[in-house]
Amino acid sequence: MITSLATPVFRNEGATTSLTASGRIRQRLREAGHRFHANDNIAAFLRAGELDELRGEVEARMHEVLRALVIDTARDHNTVETARRVAKMFIDEVFRGRYEEPPEVTSFPNAARLNELMIVGPITVRSACSHHLCPIMGRVWIGVLPNAASDLIGLSKYARLCDWIMSRPQIQEEAVTMLVGEIERRVRPDGLAVVMEADHFCMHWRGVRDGQSVMTNSVMRGAFLKDERLRREFLGLMKRGHG
Repeated sequence: MITSLATPVFRNEGATTSLTASGRIRQRLREAGHRFHANDNIAAFLRAGELDELRGEVEARMHEVLRALVIDTARDHNTVETARRVAKMFIDEVFRGRYEEPPEVTSFPNAARLNELMIVGPITVRSACSHHLCPIMGRVWIGVLPNAASDLIGLSKYARLCDWIMSRPQIQEEAVTMLVGEIERRVRPDGLAVVMEADHFCMHWRGVRDGQSVMTNSVMRGAFLKDERLRREFLGLMKRGHG
């Protein structure tokens, strides 16, 4: 669950100044009673300049990981900058959904009182398994059944919300549930359906090393749970688009 991103009030700010950036952020989170699991957003607890400090911390620790793997980064021209690159990749790219505020999503009223099924997808998504930090590459389909009181959002905004939710370490089942909650809160539809199909590189690279396995899961809310015909229509149109 993503808790409120409103700016929190912290106690004992002076006591945190001697800590590393990660230590200061962790202390604020604990004082506010806000969890910081791998797939949680912690943007409200970051202060100016701390992302730069975090990159430095990750880089330093990544150097130690490479050292423990007996990789000579001082003399190996291929890995001399690897720690810096990995730090930048984690903070600014593949995990940035943890450190960025939610994207601005402009909504507009349902003036035409639309109440027909709308489908968006496939939207290409990229994430990472929180168990092994291996890539998850997939596609998402979103079905929305609005009502007269729903707020409508542009098609590109669904992609932005997907990217923000997926850009953090997690498991696919939780990612889809989080995405449903975010869309439901913004659009307030009569029905909402999200299906995600993805390749998990923790299956391809390690373990059973099965290059064919694909994971598909879905979350249905409201009318999609109650109306079998609506559910079939969504899945049928999604399958046609998949083909």
